[in-house]
Amino acid sequence: MTRRHRELASGRWNGLSFAEQMANVGSEIERTLSWKRKGRPEISSRAFERALELLDLTVADPKNRGRLKELLRVREAVSDHFYFDNCYGSTPESWQRYFNCFLAAARGGR
Repeated sequence: MTRRHRELASGRWNGLSFAEQMANVGSEIERTLSWKRKGRPEISSRAFERALELLDLTVADPKNRGRLKELLRVREAVSDHFYFDNCYGSTPESWQRYFNCFLAAARGGR
């Protein structure tokens, strides 16, 4: 996978709060869903790759060590939803609700 967020990967990502990191992941998931609804699977797939990259950067951030179980489960479940059989039964609405919590938390911190 080609790195799309080079500047963030170089260390800027770790300066964001956990809520900001997850809100950014959620923005890419929202783009993934939006492009999928519009019938543009190639653009949707690229947005999902960016979401996974940001999620991987979040997993790698040392301040998030205590959240690894949740982060890795989220990665597994979104991958299942978008690429596999959706055995967890998630919906676009459930992903929006999950990530909107982080968006609200990130905005509240400003």
